[in-house]
Amino acid sequence: MSIDGLIVINKAAGWTSHDVVNKVRGIAGTRRVGHLGTLDPLATGVLPVMIGSATRLARFWGDSEKSYEATVRFGFATSTYDRDGERMSPTGEPQLTVERIEACLAPMRGEIDQVPPPVSAKKVSGVPAYKLTRRKTPVELEPCRVFIHELTLREVSGDIARIFVRTSPGAYIRAIAHELGLALGCGAHIEALNRTASGPFRIEQALTLDQLQRLKEEDRLETAVRAPADLLPQFPLVMVDDLTARQIQQGRDFGVSAFRVDAGAEYVKAIDPEGRLIAIGKIVLPHLYHPVVVLETSRAKTSSSAAAGEEHTPECTGEG
Repeated sequence: MSIDGLIVINKAAGWTSHDVVNKVRGIAGTRRVGHLGTLDPLATGVLPVMIGSATRLARFWGDSEKSYEATVRFGFATSTYDRDGERMSPTGEPQLTVERIEACLAPMRGEIDQVPPPVSAKKVSGVPAYKLTRRKTPVELEPCRVFIHELTLREVSGDIARIFVRTSPGAYIRAIAHELGLALGCGAHIEALNRTASGPFRIEQALTLDQLQRLKEEDRLETAVRAPADLLPQFPLVMVDDLTARQIQQGRDFGVSAFRVDAGAEYVKAIDPEGRLIAIGKIVLPHLYHPVVVLETSRAKTSSSAAAGEEHTPECTGEG
């Protein structure tokens, strides 16, 4: 059975995002699997995984906000800014109060320039920073502009603080912890990190890999998969007939009813008579759309996607 769609995975600690992709490839029986945003091995939580032709939709979640529950341990910094790294500063005696931590968090909210951790996927002259760090090559990363939409101190207990963070893509929670330690003069790092949301996908919807494997063994794997037609609900639906569907798969523009789609809708979802998503159209004129992403169906293999002006790498990565 061919699988197309999205599964929300609850990643366990110790797994890389690529480990998860490989496991899902085995469960789903296809190489065409990609994820929507890297999680560090230490981190747990929401990792949306795209399967089959649905991997072509990854671009539409590129700007998705992400939410985290983080545990910050004070007393020393590490080389990776989390508990897996080498200790890089003497053990300090943190004098933590809610007031002191709040004062340090204040300038980290809103639009900020954040320096990524040296152990990260950010590239220096085309080489990921983590590879240079492992070679003991000095790494100097440029600050990146990110937006911290919410940064809330949940609890302070001993040398531990728990925070909630809601960010734009590309932000590093590890960097927030490291900067906190610098500001307080005692060093700090991430002890635990759980992503609770990635775009519209929430931890309550997520399945562990063990749960996914059991569904496969019970021949119920399809119950975990969100069909492409059900994704991106913010895009209006356009029902097309068989002839129009074939033309769309050849990269041809298609019209929509003025009574069904607002003239200003930037994107629409073209749905064939069997209820399958065949394309995402982008407006070129009022009520006229060009297929910028074409999905495969059982009727056609869309080499025509190139004609539609779309080709996308399955893995849409980006830690944040």
